[in-house]
Amino acid sequence: MVHAHFWMSGMAARIGARPRGVPVVQTFHALGTVKRRHQGHEDTSPAERVGIERQIGRGCDRVLATCTDEVLELADLGVSPRRVSVVPCGVDVGQFRPGVPTVGTPARRQRHRLLSCGRLVRRKGYDQAIRALTRIPDTELLIAGGPPPELLDAEPEARRLLGLAERAGVADRVRLLGAVDPVRMPALIGSADAVLCTPTYEPFGIVPLEAMACAVPVVATDVGGHRDTVSGGVTGRLVPVGDLGATAEAVRDVLGGELLRRAMGAAGREAALARYTWQRVADGVEEVY
Repeated sequence: MVHAHFWMSGMAARIGARPRGVPVVQTFHALGTVKRRHQGHEDTSPAERVGIERQIGRGCDRVLATCTDEVLELADLGVSPRRVSVVPCGVDVGQFRPGVPTVGTPARRQRHRLLSCGRLVRRKGYDQAIRALTRIPDTELLIAGGPPPELLDAEPEARRLLGLAERAGVADRVRLLGAVDPVRMPALIGSADAVLCTPTYEPFGIVPLEAMACAVPVVATDVGGHRDTVSGGVTGRLVPVGDLGATAEAVRDVLGGELLRRAMGAAGREAALARYTWQRVADGVEEVY
């Protein structure tokens, strides 16, 4: 059997496997229709991508999707939900866990801390987090990701975000950390009162899982895989894309009660252990195979 990841590997798998009668399982991770919808003219995918993904989805033996939102997107491409299995991504619950010593994490002042992390690209929606911060008093925002810290000054997206923070009057409460060693991420997440994930779209989203495994509440945009992982009101809050008022209100609610944060954190850790360990993911993939 062949398991292809992303659409170009799907093309190769079809060409190589079909003449030999070898079954093909396809995982797209991201769909061209979704990228085109959200990125418009900034989407660098070739024009043929959507049509090829439609052919792959209809022609492979099984599509292994990472979230239920992808099943709906595939249905719009003409891929029957009966031919799709959902197996989420996973998180190392041994590495990402509560109580990791925060030695070496950025110094914290007498205020709440929000953490956003991921690739330093526009679609991750860090600008929504910065704008929402103007309505969240006594709170700092740390953004982890991008090039090494010493190269941030040359990074266009970093300069854009810092300029936005300056114009919004929150530059003293926004810190860009640049690339963070993965070994240090559990401690950094654990130092936050909440993790803020505000992408305009997200095929799955690993960061909410890492936060949940660390028993930290999540406030995330209501998109893609977030709808599966972040249980609104239980492990965190879901907010509409671009709605600064709703984002700020959700964050204020989470930060406003220590008992609520602890309850959400505990529920997140429980969900990570129950559904998102690598063993559970491997079991799900094996079942599809």
